[in-house]
This record gives sequence, C-alpha cells and structure tokens, in this order.
Amino acid sequence: MKKLILTLALFSTSAMAANNIVMHRDPGCGCCEKWAVQVRQKFGRAVKIVDDANRAVIHKRLGMPASLASCHTAIIDGIAFEGHVPIADMKRVLAAKPKGVRGLAVAGMPLGSPGMEAAGYPADHYNVIAFGSGKTSIFAKH
Repeated sequence: MKKLILTLALFSTSAMAANNIVMHRDPGCGCCEKWAVQVRQKFGRAVKIVDDANRAVIHKRLGMPASLASCHTAIIDGIAFEGHVPIADMKRVLAAKPKGVRGLAVAGMPLGSPGMEAAGYPADHYNVIAFGSGKTSIFAKH
C-alpha cells in the first residue's frame, strides 16, 4: 500500500511538473527556499515546496546514487534536479533532454552555488553531475 501511494505521488508530481515545479526538501532548510526563489524568477513558474524527511525514497526511484545527495530534489518537466544546480544547466538539459539522463545533481551544498551565495566569500569549485541509466557523468564544471 505504501509503495502504491508513493508511486501515485511521484506520478502526480511528474504530471504537475509540466506547469509547476515541485521541490522536496529537508524540512525547514532555508537555502532551499533561496534556490526556489531563483528558479521561480528564471522559469516564471510556481514552485511548490514539500517538506520531506525521507527523500531517499525519491532518490532510489530516480536511480540517483546516494553520493549525489543534497538538501532538496526538484522535478521539472519530468527531470530531477538534486541540490543547487545552476539554472543555466537546468535549462540546457531540459532543452536537450539527453537520452538516459534522469536528472542533474550538485552534491552537498557548495558555497556560491545558486541559493548558497555568501557575500565576501569566494565560490567553491563544483561539478554538476548527470545521472540515469545506472551511469553518471560530468555535465558542467563551475
């Protein structure tokens, strides 16, 4: 029964994503809200924020390696975005829809990534990782 409910919730999330963006986050995480504001502005769509203490279930369903986890998982037009993925990278993967790519991830919470900006501190170097079909690859370097 629990699996059926999860399947229906993920289906509903994917169906809703054509118009709105759904972001599952660690409950109360403030940097997720900062990322969501930027996404809302750049995509011109509503961002529904869902507090979800068990995002590992979504990660497993997406085939995302645990090593890529961050503080939030967003679904946009059926593609997953884990963590603080830059908007330009999101738009590029959404336009290209590369075969076998289920999503992009920025592991952890690198300083200077969208939603993690801090005045007076240099940005971290980080990679955006494409995942899907049991494989990962570097999609972009920042």
